[in-house]
Amino acid sequence: MQLTLGPEECDLAYWITSVAQGTLKDRGVTGHHIDATVPDFLKEPGPLRDALILEFGYRGVSEEIATRLLAPYVELAPGIPEMEFYATQLLDEARHARVFRNHLVELGMPADTLLRDIEELAADYRRRVLQPVEDFTLDIVRDRKDFAGGVAVFAIVIEGVLAPAAELSERKWSPLSHATSEISRGTSIDEIRHLTVASTILKEHLAAHPESRDRIVEIIQAGVKLWDEVPDREFVIPREKLFQEGMEAHADRIGDYEIWPGVRMLDTTPDQRYDMAERWTEQMAEVRMAYMGLPPELLGGAETAP
Repeated sequence: MQLTLGPEECDLAYWITSVAQGTLKDRGVTGHHIDATVPDFLKEPGPLRDALILEFGYRGVSEEIATRLLAPYVELAPGIPEMEFYATQLLDEARHARVFRNHLVELGMPADTLLRDIEELAADYRRRVLQPVEDFTLDIVRDRKDFAGGVAVFAIVIEGVLAPAAELSERKWSPLSHATSEISRGTSIDEIRHLTVASTILKEHLAAHPESRDRIVEIIQAGVKLWDEVPDREFVIPREKLFQEGMEAHADRIGDYEIWPGVRMLDTTPDQRYDMAERWTEQMAEVRMAYMGLPPELLGGAETAP
């Protein structure tokens, strides 16, 4: 939450050396180290495998949409540093979608029908949760051609939700599948970089163009209100209930592992895990708002006056 990075630091050269040749070394194909394997019990039919298929299936679709949304950001970028950064973010999101999809093949889903199977699996989630966010974002960056407004949406709304969710996923799967946990860790590292750089871009924009503050605040509040209204919980809780059932069946593999300090994962419930991710999301947004020079209380709702 305290990390500070700008587009000049996270340019194309940084991405090639620190990400492609650094974080992703020996992980480029699957998202996890070539020596990390998927445990056999996750390949067997059951609630744990079903939970992972739903989680990575939904996340794969989310990342695919994020990839497509980023094309206008590259086009509208006001300078070379911003253009290079968003070009690398586009690649990151495409990679995330790919490794989530391919992990499902590692679980035993057929590769030749994978895209169709994921489309069918996530059709309702895409329509009811992702489509409203996609439409909202495209209205700002494609139709209005508002680069700073688009950065605000990704910094506070989209990446602000994805980063905590990726961290929770990493923590959940860590004692069960090193390969699965590594995939989520890799995506979490990327999401935090995206969020941090976007916050710096927006901070600098607001400092240079204070007259745009009210417009940016309005966009952020509308985005937060939208995310509060989409039925994300309706899709996450059933998946977490499957994870709960599978977790309890494999309690011996988990033992006293703590999902966060002082709390054993075996003692948590689906609602507690979801609520913790929500809390992390809110904390992340509040810290980033303060960093950009905007009062965090503006996140309280679209009706709050700037």
